[in-house]
Amino acid sequence: MNKPRILIADDHALVAEGLKGLLAAKYEIVGISPNGRQLLVDAAALKPDVIVIDIGMPELNGIDAAVQLVKILPSAKLVFVTQQINIQYLRAAFRAGGICYVAKQSAARELLLAIERALNGEIYVTPLLKEAVPGLSLKDLRQSSDVFARELTPRQREVLQLVAEGKTIKEISASLQISPKTVEFHKNALMNEIGLRTTAELTRYAISRGLIHG
Repeated sequence: MNKPRILIADDHALVAEGLKGLLAAKYEIVGISPNGRQLLVDAAALKPDVIVIDIGMPELNGIDAAVQLVKILPSAKLVFVTQQINIQYLRAAFRAGGICYVAKQSAARELLLAIERALNGEIYVTPLLKEAVPGLSLKDLRQSSDVFARELTPRQREVLQLVAEGKTIKEISASLQISPKTVEFHKNALMNEIGLRTTAELTRYAISRGLIHG
C-alpha cells in the first residue's frame, strides 16, 4: 500500500528537517519548499496528498499561498503548522482552505494526529486555541478575520508583501512574472486604497495584517 505523499513548506531549514524526521516513518515526504512562491511550483509538479504549511514565509505567505493552492491542487489537504496561536490567524487559515491548524511549538505531539484527521477529511485545531472556538465547526472557523484583510486584491497583497520585504520593482517584476509597469500599477493602487506612501508605512501595514513578520 502506497504511503500518503506530503510536501512541507517552511523557510527555516532546521524546522523543515525536523518535521520531515517526524513524519518520514509513516509518510512519503516528496519535498521541502523554502518559500511560498516555490511552494506553488512544487505542489503543481509533485501533487502531494497533504501540504504542511507555515504562515510566515518569504515571497508569498502561507495564507495567500493556500488560496492559490486550492485552485492549483484542490485535492490536497492543507495543514498549517505555525507559531501564531491567535484566533484571527486560525480563521484566516481556514478561510484560505486549511483543514488543520497545529501549534509549531507542540508539533511533535500534534502533527501526526492532525495529518491523520486531514486525510480523513476531518478538521483539527491545536488545543491551545480550542477554548477560543468552542464549536469548532467549519462555519465558525471560516468567519472573517482581522488579519489578511480583504480590502486589497490578491495581487495587491503579493506586491505589498514583496515591497515590505525590501524587493525592488525589477525584482518584484521577475518574481511575479509581470512587467515593471504592472508592478507600479498595483503598488500605486494599493497605496491609494490604504492611504500609505512610504516603504516604512507599507511594511508596518503588512506586519499588522499578517503578511510578514515584524
